Amino acid sequence: MTETTTGSRIAATFARLRAAGETGIIPYLTVGYPERDTILQVVPALVEAGAAMVELGIPFSDPLADGATIQRSSQVALANGVTVAFCLETARELRHKGVDVPLIAMGYFNPLLSYGLERFAAACAEAGIDGIIVPDLPPQESGELREALQRHGRDLIFMLAPTSTDAHMAEVARRASGFIYCVSLTGVTGARSSLSHRLPDFIARVRRHTDLPLAIGFGISRPEHVAAAGELAEGVVVGSALIERLGATPRERQPSELAAFIRLLRGV
Repeated sequence: MTETTTGSRIAATFARLRAAGETGIIPYLTVGYPERDTILQVVPALVEAGAAMVELGIPFSDPLADGATIQRSSQVALANGVTVAFCLETARELRHKGVDVPLIAMGYFNPLLSYGLERFAAACAEAGIDGIIVPDLPPQESGELREALQRHGRDLIFMLAPTSTDAHMAEVARRASGFIYCVSLTGVTGARSSLSHRLPDFIARVRRHTDLPLAIGFGISRPEHVAAAGELAEGVVVGSALIERLGATPRERQPSELAAFIRLLRGV
């Protein structure tokens, strides 16, 4: 039985998207890349351009699911002194700036465990982070974090891949809340020229196990990708393509450049 945390900002956003017949664009940015305060300058512009939610990457030295682009951004962010505490403070500042879309933290388990799972869950609630994605946390081992997040009204979002077995999908469906992140391909993050022809079958398999919204990520970089993914899922995550543009754009133009990219992906 899947669930959505009562009063979840994520659930409300997907309900709005469904009513409007829209696919939610979920940009991913690494906190602290290319500069410590970049997120604070860029995220309001992304929201203004129509981003439905924003994924905030907590940098980690060994990001197993991430390709070269996001790995590099993590290395830069770590060199800039970014910590879990700094990521939480960044989310808090975004809320103070009036950002009202769901904020989702994406981080590997080790830094969260070091910070303290109960402490992290409480801090997410205080900072205005709505959901957490932990790519290297198996559902069978997620109980302590999941229970802490539930106590503080936060969603734990799991990832599924084309290689996931039906038993694993069922396990994730029992524990997930908010939405399920569907990895579009076998491999790591990174912009691709086209989406996998096997994606419809994969999404259909996931749907048999859950009624939660689905978001498709990995390889989304073009408007046609968004259109194709939007036929299958409620949301799409755009990471590497966005970070590449961010790194190649002068600081003063970053908000406008990335906002233009979001509008391009949305087809407006």
